[in-house]
Amino acid sequence: MCAQMAGGEASDNRKGVGPLIPPLSDTLRPLRQQIFERVRAAGLIPRVQVAKELGVSPASVTTITSELIDSGLIEEVSAAREGEGGRGRPAVALGVRASAHRVAGMKISDREHTAVIVDFAGKLLADDAIPRRPGPMTLAELLGAVETLLDRVCAKAGLARSDLSAIGLGVPGFVDTAEGLVLWSSVLTDRSVALASEATGRLGVPVWVDNDANLVALAEQWFGAGRALSDFAVVTIEHGVGMGFVMNHRLYRGTHRVGMELGHTKVQLDGALCRCGQRGCLEAYVADYALAREATTALNWGHKEGQSIGVLLESLYDHAKAGNSTARSIFRRAGRYLAVGLSNVINLFDPALIILSGERMRYDYLYAAETLAEMENLAIHTGRALPPIEIHAWGDLLWAHGAAALALSAVSEGILAQNRDIAA
Repeated sequence: MCAQMAGGEASDNRKGVGPLIPPLSDTLRPLRQQIFERVRAAGLIPRVQVAKELGVSPASVTTITSELIDSGLIEEVSAAREGEGGRGRPAVALGVRASAHRVAGMKISDREHTAVIVDFAGKLLADDAIPRRPGPMTLAELLGAVETLLDRVCAKAGLARSDLSAIGLGVPGFVDTAEGLVLWSSVLTDRSVALASEATGRLGVPVWVDNDANLVALAEQWFGAGRALSDFAVVTIEHGVGMGFVMNHRLYRGTHRVGMELGHTKVQLDGALCRCGQRGCLEAYVADYALAREATTALNWGHKEGQSIGVLLESLYDHAKAGNSTARSIFRRAGRYLAVGLSNVINLFDPALIILSGERMRYDYLYAAETLAEMENLAIHTGRALPPIEIHAWGDLLWAHGAAALALSAVSEGILAQNRDIAA
């Protein structure tokens, strides 16, 4: 089957996205999916290299890539051969057809809502953000905010909603992504909300929903430091404490798809009240509302109770930087609880890397040298090196990129599954 050459030029220097899974490490997935993911991760790659990395025959790769080209998922791109001065027949590489699909990724949070639109190759086309009022929303209010933001970011990208193939949506709380069900979230007044189906009906585009910390892990796996790692953890500290964990190159969610809730592991029996309704959760000692509660009490800031948590935290941080011992002790206490949580992650999972992410990472007292030293003391001593800790103090657009990765994955896997059924 002869495929037409796409209009790629010698200057086409695409960057890959998605997990960089080592060759021959995951042979349970259909070969068609492995080949597509290899092309997507590489950006541009010759057929012969795909065959070599996957350990399959070039003929098999040629057959399947022809099918993927016919399906509109990938394309051929010409490039001048290196060292030949542009003479002779150009080399041919494979790349994802960027224009095949466009998806949106959105994060709904306690502070602001953010959105991105990316093409099928993961390139950013537009982004936007809108502030929100504090407190949980009704479903109707949340859907209205999502619709407003989606229309804004689509306008920036010069697209209509109908031009999108899927939308990824991240919210804090307990989310069953397979069912599209939000069991509990700090941004919703109701529990057990079928958010995916409700949003799909409202927007007219398929919507996939997940916990926002999972989406940060996806963002790191698709676009960041976790692309080549088989096992790593992302711990997010903002309005709550979350964790996304990648195990064997796949996001781990647990039997009921609501696992890895590090913020709701218990660090104190009958301890401080958490926003989930239970007591003694790690989040109740580390998250922003915990720091604001401690500041109001320890610094006698009762007169500031009407201020937003963000303003209180900035004031607390300014006092700590200025040498206020009480303000520093508040961060120090939160950091010690964080050290307990991180050491438990190390002892349970032995990840290759732990990434600390989120708005609170601006407050360096939370991960000061003494905090990391305490974490090392609490971790099991095996004689082997502990995983490195990286600080990624990025904004909410990172979370939205993770939501876009969720949508990209859903679109590509859906199409590949259809092709597999047809082939069968």
